Amino acid sequence: MVKRCSYFILLLLIKQTAFSQSIDKIINSKEVARIEKTLSADNMRGRKAFSPEIDKAAAFVAAEFKKAGLQPASGNSFLQQFAQLRTTPVSVSGTMNGKPLDEKTVGVLSGKEELTIDQSSGYKQVRVNAKDTLPVVLMKLQRQGGNYLVMVDTVHRAWFERMKKSALYSPKGDIVMVLSPEEAGEYSIKYKQTVNGRSLKNVVGILPGKSKKEEYVIFSGHYDHLGVGRPNAAGDSIFNGANDDASGTTAVIMLANYFAKQKNNERTLVFVAFTAEESGGFGSQYFSQSFNPDQVMAMFNIEMIGTESKWGANSAFITGYEKTDMGKILEKNLEKTNFKFYPDPYPDQQLFYRSDNATLARLGVPAHTISTSKMDSEKFYHTQEDEIETLNMNNMAAIIRAIALSSTSIVAGKDTPIRVAEGSL
Repeated sequence: MVKRCSYFILLLLIKQTAFSQSIDKIINSKEVARIEKTLSADNMRGRKAFSPEIDKAAAFVAAEFKKAGLQPASGNSFLQQFAQLRTTPVSVSGTMNGKPLDEKTVGVLSGKEELTIDQSSGYKQVRVNAKDTLPVVLMKLQRQGGNYLVMVDTVHRAWFERMKKSALYSPKGDIVMVLSPEEAGEYSIKYKQTVNGRSLKNVVGILPGKSKKEEYVIFSGHYDHLGVGRPNAAGDSIFNGANDDASGTTAVIMLANYFAKQKNNERTLVFVAFTAEESGGFGSQYFSQSFNPDQVMAMFNIEMIGTESKWGANSAFITGYEKTDMGKILEKNLEKTNFKFYPDPYPDQQLFYRSDNATLARLGVPAHTISTSKMDSEKFYHTQEDEIETLNMNNMAAIIRAIALSSTSIVAGKDTPIRVAEGSL
């Protein structure tokens, strides 16, 4: 009996060792360095949105997704292209319920230069009450498409001002917002604006699931950075963005390689490198319109994992840890390892709201960012010194392996994190 127990223990150890060697073969410091070095090289010139170099970076990520064996998100291209429209109001006039309207009370989300509507125009009326969240309502309407007159309670004045100035992405209709505590009766609104459009690209690859193909798990990072600026004391003008966020994009590519080789994901896995995070999160905002949020089971957004966390090696933190039980699921899956996830130690920085996870989190998705950045003392953050030489390749590989292992039960459809409560953002 003792010999038999010893045999099974030995067999278990052999299997665990073989698995460890298998994941190490796919996710290792040498491969991490290869990808990281390419993305943060000087010839990428900081990967600024709308630059030729960010297109070069997008082509590299797309080639890596193809090599990993992912499927393009649509058609034959891994590039999710969209138009970002910048609008500037020229004139606003009109009346509602016999009262005058002007630029302080009207905002328009439309790609048209001129818009004239009244109660006979067929616009569906939507009321945003005090308890509602204006960005969430607008995101849902933009996803549905169509023309809407949105009556916004005055308690949302600050959000109203922000949303009036927000960029548009290949709009599917027109949204006219009116800041008023009243319901709309008779109205007439005339709005003129200038419209300028520029092209952006996310890079998206798909690994179809098996038994739960219509349920999605997203792994993401942003591949843009700040570009070229004023030279520092050493004469360096390139903001290479090695940690922010070539490290996260490297992780996404490595995870795509890993799961593609495992061939055992029951849920469909989506791997995405976002554009324009640094200039307002436009890439993730557009990407979110591609999915029914109810079908997205979890999102692993990876941001700045190139340096050790405040707890040292083999550790990272999860933003918005308290908003779902996703962190506890990840910890459970890592119980037999020496890696530890912690709640975000920088709540005053509001990191949960500042990265590419926020758009889907606002729609209820358990979408969290994983990071190691010491946000109170990361001396190379948004500087020209954020270069590959400042990063720890071995620790990066360990973090990426931990994300792969900790996500196993979610990828397999065995665990489903609870949703983010509406209105908690």
